[in-house]
Amino acid sequence: MDGVQEEWNELDKEYTVLSEQHAAYCRKVEELRGIQRKCLADIAHQRYRIKQLQDTRKKLVASNSSDKSQLVVFDAKVEKRKSQFRELEDVLPHENGIYLKIVLGSVNVSLLSKVDKFKYKEDYERFKLYVTMVNFALCLVAWLIFDSRVTDAMFQFLLVWYYCTLTIREHILKVNGSRIKGWWITHHFISTAAAGILLIWPDGFAYHEFRTQFYVFSISLAFIQVMQYYYQSGSLYRLRSLGEKRSMDLTVEGFQSWMWKGLSFLLPFLIFGYLFQLYNAYVLFYLSLHPDCTEWQVLVLSAIFLVLFLGNTWTVTISLRQKLREKINRRFALKHKYRFSECD
Repeated sequence: MDGVQEEWNELDKEYTVLSEQHAAYCRKVEELRGIQRKCLADIAHQRYRIKQLQDTRKKLVASNSSDKSQLVVFDAKVEKRKSQFRELEDVLPHENGIYLKIVLGSVNVSLLSKVDKFKYKEDYERFKLYVTMVNFALCLVAWLIFDSRVTDAMFQFLLVWYYCTLTIREHILKVNGSRIKGWWITHHFISTAAAGILLIWPDGFAYHEFRTQFYVFSISLAFIQVMQYYYQSGSLYRLRSLGEKRSMDLTVEGFQSWMWKGLSFLLPFLIFGYLFQLYNAYVLFYLSLHPDCTEWQVLVLSAIFLVLFLGNTWTVTISLRQKLREKINRRFALKHKYRFSECD
C-alpha cells in the first residue's frame, strides 16, 4: 500500500498540472471565440461601408460627375476586397442554414481547420461510394434472387436513409465553403421523396409492371455514380495538385463547370442516365392510364422523374455552355496575343 500511495501522490501532482492546462485551454477557447466574433463584426462593418461607397458611386454615375476610368479601378478594388473577405471567412464559423437549424438545432458545424474540412469532404466522398456499392449489390440480390415486397422495401428504405443523410452532409459542406450547386441539393431532396413514395407503393399490378425497369435503372445509376466518383476524384486531385481548386469542392450526380478533361468519356453515360429518367417518366405516365392502375404513386413518380430529367439536363447544358464560352474566349485571347507578338 505504501507503493500504491506513492503512485497516487504522483498522479495527484500530474492531475494538478492537467487542471492548470485545462483552465488555460478554457481561457484560450474563450479568447478565440472573442476574436472570432470581433473578426466577423469587422467583416460585416467593412461590407456595410463598401455598400455605402457603392451607393455613392451609383449617384456619381447618374450625375456624370466622375471619370469612368476611376470608377473601373474602384469596381476592381471592390471585387478584390470581396474575394479577400471570402478567404477570411473560410476559417471563421458560419451560421447554420434553415435546414440544418431544423435538423440539428443550434449546433455549430463549422470546421475551422482546413485539414478538418478536407477530411470531412473525403469522408463524404467515401460514404457515397460505399453506400452506392451496397445499393448495387442489394439491387442484384432483390431483383435476381428474392422477388419479395419485403426485400424491395429494405432497398427502398436504404435509398430514403441515403438521400436524407446526403442532404444533411451537403448542407454541412456548404456551411464550410463548398460551392455545390443548389440544383444538386434540390435533386437529393426530390430523390428522397421519390424513394419514400416507392416505399409506400402498395404491391399490385402497376408495381410489378415497373419493378424490373426500376431495378435496371438503379443498377445503371449505381454504375454511373461509381465511374463518376473515380473520374471526379482524379480531376479534383489533379487540379488541387496544380493549386487550381478549393479543397471543399465535391462530386455530385452530374457535370460541374470545372470538369473538362476526359469529359468525352463520362458525358455519354450521364446523358444515358438522364434519358433513362425520361423513359421512366414516360412508362409511368402510360402505366397510370391503365384501367388496372389505381395507385396515386404512379402518376406522382412519373412527374418526379420528369422533373429530375429536366433539372439535370438544364444544369448540364448551362455548365457546358459556360465552359465552351470560356474555352472560345481563351482561344480568342491566345490567338490575338500571338498576332501581337508577331507584330512585335
